[in-house]
Amino acid sequence: MTTEAKSAHVKSTAEPAVPAGLTAQADMEIRSRRSWKSWVSAAVGLYLVLSLYEFTIMNDRWQWDVIWSYLFSQRIVAGVANTILLTVIATVAGLLLGVVTAACRLSDSRLLRVIAYVYIWFSRATPLLVVILFVFFLAALTPRLGIGIPFGPSFVSAPTNDLISRFTAALVGLSLYLGGKSAEIFRAGITSVSKGQFEACRALGLSPRETYQRVIGPQAIRVITPPLSNEVITMFKNTSLVSVIGFSELLTTVQSIYSRTFETIPLLTVAVIWYLLLTSVAMYLQGLLERRFGRGFDPAGRLRRRPRKTVRPGGGPGDVH
Repeated sequence: MTTEAKSAHVKSTAEPAVPAGLTAQADMEIRSRRSWKSWVSAAVGLYLVLSLYEFTIMNDRWQWDVIWSYLFSQRIVAGVANTILLTVIATVAGLLLGVVTAACRLSDSRLLRVIAYVYIWFSRATPLLVVILFVFFLAALTPRLGIGIPFGPSFVSAPTNDLISRFTAALVGLSLYLGGKSAEIFRAGITSVSKGQFEACRALGLSPRETYQRVIGPQAIRVITPPLSNEVITMFKNTSLVSVIGFSELLTTVQSIYSRTFETIPLLTVAVIWYLLLTSVAMYLQGLLERRFGRGFDPAGRLRRRPRKTVRPGGGPGDVH
């Protein structure tokens, strides 16, 4: 056998022959045909967009000139600032209360577990509006608040009306509500981690703080972030409930303006625009947090695996399957 024949024989055994038509067909881009469902969905979507445009932009009864004149007015911006301030402080206080309550729920003490369970039960069963009104009218039950011995003298006390202002009542009501909600979210995130990891941390001699900081916390935060962010976003809308006690947040400011000008729809639209803007910013931050703590997992929550490199007939060694 000649040298040319030997080289041809080795080449034919190393690379299996693939028909040229099959290779060209494999390299072709696969495109799906548009079905009648796609056309129907596009038509329905176009109809909804045009209807919404006609109902809002083309409808002069919205009084868009009035809306733009009030959107960045001084009183409205001050109401937005109060809404943001109340939301931030109530969120921080509610999350701290939720952490403490979740720790009590997971405690070995039966008394702490019962106290935490009763508080969560009360926050779930009582509407937020009722809690805010109850705190605001607390002076009807106890004219003075103080610290002392039960059924005995008080060491420090002050009039309830001086301690419970409109802002304080709104802050306490929102914090109590969020504390009960976030406590169950924290507990669910911690219990989602298998018990074997707690036992492994004890076997390694890690303290409880190191266990939650280095092992349990990074796994639980991925589960906690979506529902907890949703509750924080809801706080922006829940601040509108404090209008019943007269605290000057966004909705209260809007109501005080249209009660004099009778421009109800334009002023309510101003409030809706600001709530949409605040919620959009909070949702964007939620997305950043989820991507930050969800690294290494796909959107369905499954652990990502590195793709394997395989060689297919007629392809190069760098093809990935």
